[in-house]
Amino acid sequence: MELSEAESHFLETQRDFAQNALLSWFASHARRLPWRENRSPYQVWVSEIMLQQTQVETVQSYFQRFIERFPTPKALATAPLEAVLKLWEGLGYYSRARALHRAAQQVLERHQGRLPADPETLRTLPGIGPYTAGAIASLAFNIPVPAVDGNVRRVLARALALNDPAPGQLESIVRSWLPDQNPGAFNEALMELGALVCRPRRPQCTACPWRELCRAYALGQPERFPAAKARKPLPHYDVVAAVTIRENRQILVAQRRPEDMLGGLWEFPGGKRQEGESLEAALRRELQEEMGITVEVETQIEVVRHAYTHFRITLYAYQCRLIAGEPQCIECADFKWATLEDLRALPMAVTDRRIAHTVERRLSTEEG
Repeated sequence: MELSEAESHFLETQRDFAQNALLSWFASHARRLPWRENRSPYQVWVSEIMLQQTQVETVQSYFQRFIERFPTPKALATAPLEAVLKLWEGLGYYSRARALHRAAQQVLERHQGRLPADPETLRTLPGIGPYTAGAIASLAFNIPVPAVDGNVRRVLARALALNDPAPGQLESIVRSWLPDQNPGAFNEALMELGALVCRPRRPQCTACPWRELCRAYALGQPERFPAAKARKPLPHYDVVAAVTIRENRQILVAQRRPEDMLGGLWEFPGGKRQEGESLEAALRRELQEEMGITVEVETQIEVVRHAYTHFRITLYAYQCRLIAGEPQCIECADFKWATLEDLRALPMAVTDRRIAHTVERRLSTEEG
């Protein structure tokens, strides 16, 4: 999207100040983060994927463990997906881990194990969109391309008092201000400014290096920009899960199909309750449809409430007993009768991991 004549003039006249003020501020205020200690393209790539929709504080420990276990694209590409998912456990948005694993395999097969520098080539890899391609190209290879994430969008919308800037408009703004030398530092400084100072609520305008050029600050209404979008209420679903235990303390678990949400993770089998069903009836139906077995529902052992991006669930877990049929994969990728040691090793979503902890406590109590 082309900029207006007034916007272009503003950007041209403020270019030197914007660069110098922001880079000086960043040199003094940049956080010490593990992915900033080694600017290898691989580490930049991994950190950018992990930081998608996840807080910096959460990512740090995951990043360090991930790099220790998979120090190179080859190490990641040749590892089993289950090992990658296990190390990702608790970080959420598991499609990122699956895409990262597939992309590492493509880097090994098509690019001799080296991440390409070209932004357009980067975008051909799974899990890499316009922002991530720009971030990797500029931060790892010092290529002058924009990298516009949510933080950058907010900073620029306020600087130019834009209500609802289009992605192309924001990229044009960044491109016009990118310095010829070290554009990656400028991109990263913009992200840092949005994270630390130009926050969504209660921005710290007095500490902002761009206060003098910021139109939203001049208007006295920094939180007005960009305009907030109305959020739709999240739908809620009741979900049931069966903890089916055999005489030898083995527990039936199923692996989700790769194409499903949370694909590749292991779970206690079950599913959504349909309208008009009791929880117990829903569980019996789901076990029959998913694995071809009949269970007796005995005791509710856990209730887990969790919010995903587009919906919320209340998950009810019941201890069950197998009374007919042998498990088979009708609507799953695999299944196994797992020991407690197996449960600890299998990658699970946070909801099923909480149930696994409850199961372990219950069986340990019974044993004692």
